[in-house]
Amino acid sequence: MLRLEDLAELVTAHGAALSARVKAFEVAGRSFDGNQSPSLMGVVNLSADSWYRESVCLTADAAIRRGHVLAAQGAAILDIGAESTLAHAARVDDAAQNSQLLPVVKALAGAGHVVSVETYHPTVTRACFEAGARVLNLTGTGRTAEMYRMVADHDGAVILCHVQGANVREVTDFDFGADPTAMLYEYFARQTEEATRNGVTRIWVDPGLGFYYRNLKDSSARIRHQMNVFLNTFRLRTLGFPTCHALPHAFECFEDEVRCAEPFFAVLAALGRTDLYRTHEVPRARGVLQAMGVW
Repeated sequence: MLRLEDLAELVTAHGAALSARVKAFEVAGRSFDGNQSPSLMGVVNLSADSWYRESVCLTADAAIRRGHVLAAQGAAILDIGAESTLAHAARVDDAAQNSQLLPVVKALAGAGHVVSVETYHPTVTRACFEAGARVLNLTGTGRTAEMYRMVADHDGAVILCHVQGANVREVTDFDFGADPTAMLYEYFARQTEEATRNGVTRIWVDPGLGFYYRNLKDSSARIRHQMNVFLNTFRLRTLGFPTCHALPHAFECFEDEVRCAEPFFAVLAALGRTDLYRTHEVPRARGVLQAMGVW
C-alpha cells in the first residue's frame, strides 16, 4: 500500500535532495531542461517479439508513420529499437538491426525529429548516428568507452540504463539491497564519470525499471520495487544529470486495461521528479503530466 505517511517519511529522510538541479542541454537543436518541465520519449518497436502491440511496426513505412504521430502527440524523442528485451525474444544481430533501423532513422531524423536508437552494439550505434540518430539508449555494459566516443563525435546524448550483466538480454539476478537508490547512485556515478571522460556532455540516467527482472517473478515484489524507485528518483538527480524512466506495465494488475499501466506509473514518476518518460502511450502520459501540473 502507498500511503501519504510513506511520502511524508520519504521527504523527512531525503528532503534536501528535492531542490537538486540537473544539467540542461540541447540535442539536435531541441532543448531539454528538466528543471523547468519534463519531456516524453515515444517508442517505435521494429521487433515482432515486442509484446506491446500498439508500438510494433513491421515495415519501415509503418514505423515512419508512427514516429510522425508520436511527435505530433508530444514526444520530444523517438526511441527506435529492433530487438525486444523480453527473455524469450529472438536475438537480432547487428547487420539485421541496421537493415531494419537505418531507413527509419534516416527518414525521421531527416524530417527534423530527435531520434534515439536502443542498442548495445557498437556497429549499430555507429551506423545509426551516421544516419542521423542523436541519442543512444544504451542497454549494455560492454565496449562503452567506444560507444561514448561515437556519441561525443556526433554531438549527441546518451541514456545510461542500469543493467546488471553484459546487456539487458543477459541480466543476472539483481541484488537491490536495503536501499536500491543508494546502489543506483553508485552505479550511475561510475557510468557518468566514464561517459564524461570520453567526451559525452548530454546524459540521462535510467534505472531500467521497464526491463526484464529475472529474479522478480513475484509481481507484487516487482511492483513494490518499481514504485519505490520511482518515488526515490529525485535522489538520483543529485548526481547533476536528468533522469529517464521507461514506464512499466504490471499486466498482472491491469489485465485487459494494461494500456492504463504506463499512465499510472507516470504519476509515481512525476512525484519522484523524473525528467524524461519513455512510453508507448504518449498522449495518455502527457495527459497525466498535464493534470499534475508538471507539463
